[in-house]
Amino acid sequence: MSAAFSNLTAVARARSAVPEGPARVRPQVPLRTAVVVGTGLVGTSVALALTAAGVRVHLEDTDQAAAVLAQSRGAGTAGPPAAPADLAVVAVPPAAVGGVVREAQRRGMARHFVDVASVKAVPVAEVAARGCDTSRFIGGHPMAGGERSGPGAARADLFHGRPWVLTPLPETRDDTLNAALDLVTVCGATPVVMQPGDHDRAVALVSHAPHLVSSLLAARLEHAPSGAIRLSGRGVGDMTRIAGADPALWADILQSNAGAVADVLDGLAEDLGRTVAALRALASAGTSARAGARQLTDVLRRGRAGRARIDEVPGP
Repeated sequence: MSAAFSNLTAVARARSAVPEGPARVRPQVPLRTAVVVGTGLVGTSVALALTAAGVRVHLEDTDQAAAVLAQSRGAGTAGPPAAPADLAVVAVPPAAVGGVVREAQRRGMARHFVDVASVKAVPVAEVAARGCDTSRFIGGHPMAGGERSGPGAARADLFHGRPWVLTPLPETRDDTLNAALDLVTVCGATPVVMQPGDHDRAVALVSHAPHLVSSLLAARLEHAPSGAIRLSGRGVGDMTRIAGADPALWADILQSNAGAVADVLDGLAEDLGRTVAALRALASAGTSARAGARQLTDVLRRGRAGRARIDEVPGP
């Protein structure tokens, strides 16, 4: 393991310079009780994993029908706990995290709090701005999801073998970090420590911009001739699969990480502009056709090289 990879127990004791990277550390005290606030795909999947591990889980949601559906699937009990739980998992959109954490702490819902929003800088800053006890809060983001939303799409193994980012603050308590680590371990994921801003730039590249590009491509199909749609195969299906996710949820995610996503798309737009010019040159069959062919081949080569880097990532 390289020097960039962290021992998360050491992280808990050395806040001034939080290292980054994956680590596998079993927390000292296992979770016994938890509250999951927000029973969508991710929240209910967390609850199913915790329940399967013997943790007593309580479910809360502003949509009571969603909490009841999650309960019917065996994810826990719809309703608040009678006493503070070991951990509250805040599974709400990024813009709502600060308010939910503040209210949950005001109610004494749990001893420790973690969110699972797919953006980190904005929620972490909002939690601090609302006067929450940030020593008992840690940001988190499991790198798993799906194009279907809601408790009906949840499953206990959603996070198996996937990275789960944790963004501890300098003041985060050891036992809060340990509670978050226990959550990650129970869910079968691999904890990775990052700074909030580094996380947001990374997911802009590997998650948020790809989702928007998938949506842009799928939008070309909305009014396409039915004959063209009948010719679609696995290629276009794979590229547009994630475009089927909840637009309102993704609008909130993209708004919370707009600058980083725009930076990625700026680079993509430059490549796209050069590629369009290369194709126009090829279509004209003029003297610039050879240069256009070289440009097009270079884009395809770079794409193949980038795809190979994903294949090199070790599996679970």
